[in-house]
Amino acid sequence: QVQPVESGGGLVQAGGSLRLSCAASGRTFGGYTMGWFRQGSGKEREFVARITWPARSTYYADSAKGRFTISRDSAKNTVYLQMNNLKPEDTAVYYCNAVRLEDSRPMYDTWGQGTQVTVSS
Repeated sequence: QVQPVESGGGLVQAGGSLRLSCAASGRTFGGYTMGWFRQGSGKEREFVARITWPARSTYYADSAKGRFTISRDSAKNTVYLQMNNLKPEDTAVYYCNAVRLEDSRPMYDTWGQGTQVTVSS
């Protein structure tokens, strides 16, 4: 089971950018489709983006299309989420996890600590 460690969140104004990182602790991400999820205050956790292994095929939630880019660096065992043109509704704690390819649901029930993204208007 992968153990993700997320980082890169922060406070940014609307229209700004952030780059999130997800590093593996204890096991490689190799072989897994990896993805990002987010959970806003009082909301359920939702899928944001995923990237396959090894083809690096990507898929995004409608809310992320055209603004977010997911990528992975196998040598660094890290998955990234570049977020541009951020909106206040992107405010959430962002998590990464292995992803089920058939439905983009998280593969594991355990989560890292996440990284907080706050977008001010």
